[in-house]
Amino acid sequence: MLGFGPHLMEYLMSVAAKKSVALSSALSKELAKIAREEGKTVSAVIEDALRESKRKRLTQSFLAIQGYWTKKAREKGILTERDLRKYLAAR
Repeated sequence: MLGFGPHLMEYLMSVAAKKSVALSSALSKELAKIAREEGKTVSAVIEDALRESKRKRLTQSFLAIQGYWTKKAREKGILTERDLRKYLAAR
């Protein structure tokens, strides 16, 4: 194992959580095809998809929060960083 010692696989197995997932036949075939095309394991493809899904959710959450505070700033006449500095200096 490239000099990592006999305990590397044991360590990796201890940090990985095994899960069972039921997929339709079509989705299972698509997953296997993607894994082959990308030269990855099925687990790696699923991990990538979950990371991407999380990234999208976080981006959507960020944009919603940004929109909320942008609206609040506009209500107070804050349109630029200069406006914000003036607003904060007056407080």
